[in-house]
Amino acid sequence: MGLKIHRPKRGSMAYYPRKRAESLVAKFNAWPDPRVGKPMLLGFAAYKAGMAHVVMIDDRPTSPFYGKEVIRPVTILDAPPIKVIAFRVYTYDPWKNLKLSLGEVWVPDIPKDIARKISTLPEKFNKEEMMKKILDNVDVIMEIRALVMTQPRLSGISKKTPELLEIPIGGVDDVNQLIKYVNSVLGKDINVTDVFSEGQYVDVAAITKGKGWQGVVKRFNVKILPKWHKHRKGYRRIGAIGPQNPALTFTTPRPGQMGLHKRTEYNKRILKIGLNGAEVTPSSGFPHYGIIKGSYIVLDGTVPGVVKRLVTLRFPVRPRPQTYPTGKIQIVWLSTQQLQGA
Repeated sequence: MGLKIHRPKRGSMAYYPRKRAESLVAKFNAWPDPRVGKPMLLGFAAYKAGMAHVVMIDDRPTSPFYGKEVIRPVTILDAPPIKVIAFRVYTYDPWKNLKLSLGEVWVPDIPKDIARKISTLPEKFNKEEMMKKILDNVDVIMEIRALVMTQPRLSGISKKTPELLEIPIGGVDDVNQLIKYVNSVLGKDINVTDVFSEGQYVDVAAITKGKGWQGVVKRFNVKILPKWHKHRKGYRRIGAIGPQNPALTFTTPRPGQMGLHKRTEYNKRILKIGLNGAEVTPSSGFPHYGIIKGSYIVLDGTVPGVVKRLVTLRFPVRPRPQTYPTGKIQIVWLSTQQLQGA
């Protein structure tokens, strides 16, 4: 009896279609509401500055290192305040599956940097008329979302064009409280401390590093064929693409775009939130980024994307069990050494 050959498929067959992201701003399809008892934004946005490592006290009771010092890799996010420039009110259509906007209210004094992102802005906007329309339809309002802009001028990135995001307003069930809150913060800055706190878990989404058009060896880890007998047509290729009738299967490894995809990572813990970026910035600045001028976030682990890329954060859609600690973490030491080229 011959030996059975076991040869599993190489490479991941997940994340189809593998095409380039439509925008460098990663968007969430779901926004969990923690119901904290007060109106608040359900997400935030920050720029990826670089990575470091920390020495911290492990506070997981089930860990063998509980109460001891552990070394963890961390990602530093530059988190300048985001500005609320408008809010939109949504309702359901007759089939209860699509959201239709009842209207939107803009800030009277629109920041000049918005013109770099939006070419056509309303010259005159009647805020009182739109607020009256919204208040007359409170019974059918299903969701309120704030239109926020990032402020890259306050970060270490040398650019002026802001990013625009729609972030829902939640925290309570009372629609009147949500309208009152979003109207009060219209035109104001929202800090990361107004949304998240140290020790809690968040989901992050970003666009990964683009690697262009790649072959099957790099894209799917296909085995390189021997360079001799019967491989005159190439060895960095697959043996056969399969039957062409009725059609080629999508799982067949083929060359194509690699990278620049939207990816979401779940349950990243916030180890620290600070207001002075000098506390975490190396003496020579972060490589390819620079210095952090204001508030920052220290996240446990890695984050998709390259330096300077926008990272969107939200409350966890798959929350950890209640046995997981969510309190403030004791950080013994955070590295600000420049290890590039070491």
